[in-house]
Amino acid sequence: MSPRTEPPFRADHVGSLLRPPDLLRAREEHAAGRLPADRLREIEDAAIRDAVRMQAELGLQTATDGEFRRASWHMDFIYRLRGVSRTAEAIRVHFHNAAGDLDFTSAALKVDAKVGIDGPIFGDDFRFLQSVVAEQAPALTAKLTIPSPSMVHYRGGPAAIDPTVYPDEDEFWADLSAAYAQQVRAVADLGCRYLQLDDTSLAYLNDPDQRAQLASQGRDAEHQHERYIRQINAALDGRPDGLRITTHMCRGNYRSSWAAAGGYDFVAEALFSSLAVDGFFLEYDDERSGGFAPLRFVPPGKLVVLGLVTTKRPELESKDELKRRIDEAAKYVALEQLCLSPQCGFSSTVEGNVLTIDEQKAKLALVVKTAQEVWG
Repeated sequence: MSPRTEPPFRADHVGSLLRPPDLLRAREEHAAGRLPADRLREIEDAAIRDAVRMQAELGLQTATDGEFRRASWHMDFIYRLRGVSRTAEAIRVHFHNAAGDLDFTSAALKVDAKVGIDGPIFGDDFRFLQSVVAEQAPALTAKLTIPSPSMVHYRGGPAAIDPTVYPDEDEFWADLSAAYAQQVRAVADLGCRYLQLDDTSLAYLNDPDQRAQLASQGRDAEHQHERYIRQINAALDGRPDGLRITTHMCRGNYRSSWAAAGGYDFVAEALFSSLAVDGFFLEYDDERSGGFAPLRFVPPGKLVVLGLVTTKRPELESKDELKRRIDEAAKYVALEQLCLSPQCGFSSTVEGNVLTIDEQKAKLALVVKTAQEVWG
């Protein structure tokens, strides 16, 4: 079986990478007012060049900028949508890990004007990534990662939408999907050929506790995923030819901790059969993710990127165990429709997960070596 020549690739990765120490220091200095914005961007540029070089040296076929210019994988994008504002209220998401629990806190959001975009969000960042890839590793495909439309809604729901702006929630959804459609076209015009929509909500909704929380807020937890699928599809309707789009679904990733549990069973049939993407990055690194049986709903032509290598712990997986699990997944979806990646990003927020950059590299190298042995 030959390697893939278009995304997603047999050996792939979700996107975010651990920030190098000098970049973390620069962000702190900038936040304290001791480092000007132009100098911070120079340090970010240098770190991104190093990250692209690392991805090429490891044998990956795709390169991201590691999300080095972001504090959060999703909020940095969402706050740049026209009509979405920060509020003084805090969003707290409860996370769990082997050592105990912790909370992720960020500013809440409100929709207080008509939603739209004024130009491609992260457009300048992607242009820079493209230039570095063209200079250092032209065989690689530059990937842009952005949060899916669902993430604008999941945190606050209808309560975050000003009823004087959107008395009918359907109007909000129409504008949001239209803004995303504009974003998709705009990044394609920049030359983007690999776009990923990151979406924790569709994985969270598999967790009965998460659905109970939504139901307690008066939300339709049993059908929320169907609405999200429709709105993502509306955002992708008429997408430009040559643009490959994937979605990544995990159950939370903050400082090596997680927020939800449960297999993909609840959303699987609607998700895999209906969502208009080319591939699904799925978290499958431990028992929280459930089994592979939901993959039976994946239709021919769709790719599944198995996230079998954890980014939450430094211990390196066994190559033989990864192959065994790939064989197990292949009982439900054809081997030629499968790929391999880490289960999530290494640094969904600026703090990063609890492992070193060398341990991160070892994980990515393992993905590449295993994929080469499985698929050629």
